[in-house]
Amino acid sequence: MPAKPRQVALLAFDDVQVLDVTGPAAVFGAANDAAVHLTGRPFYRIHILSPQGGHVTSNCGLAVVAAPLASVRPGALDTVLVAGGSKRGLRALAQDPAAQTWLRRACARARRYGSVCTGAFALAACGLLDGKRVATHWEATDILGRTYPDVEVDANALYVEDGNVWTSAGVTTGIDMCLALVARDLGDAVANAIARRLVLYARRPGYQSQFSTVLAAQEKADSPFAALVDWIRTHLDEPLDVASLAGRADMSPRTFHRRFTDALGETPARFVETLRLDHARDLLQTTLALKTVAAQTGYATPGQLSKAFARRFGVSPGLFRAMQRDATA
Repeated sequence: MPAKPRQVALLAFDDVQVLDVTGPAAVFGAANDAAVHLTGRPFYRIHILSPQGGHVTSNCGLAVVAAPLASVRPGALDTVLVAGGSKRGLRALAQDPAAQTWLRRACARARRYGSVCTGAFALAACGLLDGKRVATHWEATDILGRTYPDVEVDANALYVEDGNVWTSAGVTTGIDMCLALVARDLGDAVANAIARRLVLYARRPGYQSQFSTVLAAQEKADSPFAALVDWIRTHLDEPLDVASLAGRADMSPRTFHRRFTDALGETPARFVETLRLDHARDLLQTTLALKTVAAQTGYATPGQLSKAFARRFGVSPGLFRAMQRDATA
């Protein structure tokens, strides 16, 4: 534990997306509760800042009380994160010389810095993302890449770590990213406890796509496929051939295959494989044996899983596990 709390700055502005501020703040606050329980003192000191300080009105009408940027010395900060928000609010932030100067100084001296959602635009306007791979909200990826060609935009990732720069896709993914930051500082056990406290379904890894396979399928699928998609997600270790799924949908296999493919844009076999391999990636983040991962994702043998995994992702499950372990070391 550091002798003094590590100082975290969350930068807000008028028309900010309020969850981009409160989500990360809740994670760091919960980490402090855990640290106090374990050591008797908080690990972080959290600053909510804005260019001028005072009441900052979010894009949903809720106000956040912030301290002015000038109240915190840039060199004192361990972590600097810029929230996302409306185009108008981000434009005003980018055109504020004092705010831009403060942000450059703070990020240059911080151990790490980054953004939540479209906050990446504020960092890019300062040149702080040049040569970096970054994430932002899926609606803004093309614009960010065209406006700042020196920035490599990952259009799919939930969040990206590139050196000491952390960027997330938006809103709830800011929580995922901050859980990863806390895990790096205080360990997975604390981050997992925070996730449970916040009643999250799961801690999502950064490589996971912004576009949930299940959510996209449920959005496309009409009855009875919406319910079937959710059932498939929770029964990946069972036989999920066309005949079995057609029976659950009360259709002939031929009719089911045609209607499912028309509704979801891919065959039942391809859809099931996608869910299985996505789940396999999550399980490979744990210490489960490959045999167990294969069984829980519906593959009869580790060899079958390895073959499908390599075909889809270009690496073996073992190499993927090693790469993820090295990334968090």
